[in-house]
Amino acid sequence: MLIGELSRRTDVPAHQLRYYEAQGLLEPARAANGYREYGDEAVVTVTQIRRLLEAGLSTEEIAFLQPCVQGENPDLEPCAELLTALRRRRSKLDRRIDTLVRSRDALDAYIRVTEQNADSLAPSPACAAG
Repeated sequence: MLIGELSRRTDVPAHQLRYYEAQGLLEPARAANGYREYGDEAVVTVTQIRRLLEAGLSTEEIAFLQPCVQGENPDLEPCAELLTALRRRRSKLDRRIDTLVRSRDALDAYIRVTEQNADSLAPSPACAAG
């Protein structure tokens, strides 16, 4: 199948499929005219890539894990390197979540103080412009 059909079957834009190819995640054959030709297995591969991206993995991490990936879910073959990579990504996500929670808590504190003071303050010309 050509890239347009793969795009339709996976609901992934063609430019994204070309990006996956550039990242080494998708390997089409080339026809004599230079067109990309994909086998039916490419649908499963694209589904795997999308699900792993949704899990927060980078394309570099997916390329590393791809040999361990099977099925559309995808299922992952257990191995030490795989678990290390998944745990490393989980730690990065936990740190980002912690940072976001601290930011949200700080904003909540500003909102509370501002709301408490709103009744007693006249509108400031500087704040009214924003």
